[in-house]
Amino acid sequence: MNLLSTLLMVLMLSTTMPAAAIADMPDKPTRVAVYRGPAACETCPEAAKRAVENSGRRYQVDFVGPDEPVDVSNASLARYDIYVQPGGGQDIQGALDSLGDNRVDAIRRFVERGGRYVGLCMGAYLADASGIGLVAQELDSEVGRPGFPIKTIEDAAISVRWADKKDKVFYQDGPYLQPQPLDKRFRAIAIYENGDLAAARYSFGKGIVVLSGPHPEAEKSWFEDADIPLETMPRKNLFKDLLDQLEL
Repeated sequence: MNLLSTLLMVLMLSTTMPAAAIADMPDKPTRVAVYRGPAACETCPEAAKRAVENSGRRYQVDFVGPDEPVDVSNASLARYDIYVQPGGGQDIQGALDSLGDNRVDAIRRFVERGGRYVGLCMGAYLADASGIGLVAQELDSEVGRPGFPIKTIEDAAISVRWADKKDKVFYQDGPYLQPQPLDKRFRAIAIYENGDLAAARYSFGKGIVVLSGPHPEAEKSWFEDADIPLETMPRKNLFKDLLDQLEL
């Protein structure tokens, strides 16, 4: 096949294939949109972006949001394969309100049509039935659950079984998740010590939803700022395990 024929073939595929399918082409980077705005906490979007970029594959990561060059909309998300909703503060309803109906609808349609959603802590809460509506259940904090060692909303490092290996991860009042036995693409990713789900994969429409109660993207500075010993940082790249679960 000559060069002109090759270029024509690529052009034809790019106009007919969804973004997620194009991303599987050998030289095409996976395009990732990371939300940055009022619904996320300070430094959380940047940490999520670095976690994606440090996960080993070829990713092109952009910030999207109300004060970014690209906002969250049906048209903008159509350019991406993965959407990441980072952690936030304690005000779940306030974060949802700051997203607004139009952005919420755009995220839901993006996933329904085959996109991938990664929700971290607040991003997981926002995905529940009262929020973006990507999972059928309401999500509640793991703090106060039977057998859970953390009794307050203070930052902590907690033990988990993550991708079937014991490790520790940064925790900041994240939710516990519910299994979905009727969802053929459901998969448990991580489990708290008391047996509750800490991270899991779900399906929504044609897309995939990966939620994490703890913060696998947490960096060294997070532990230092919270006076948590650095030896309790994860031994492996936990965030990569979340991204690996986005494959069908």
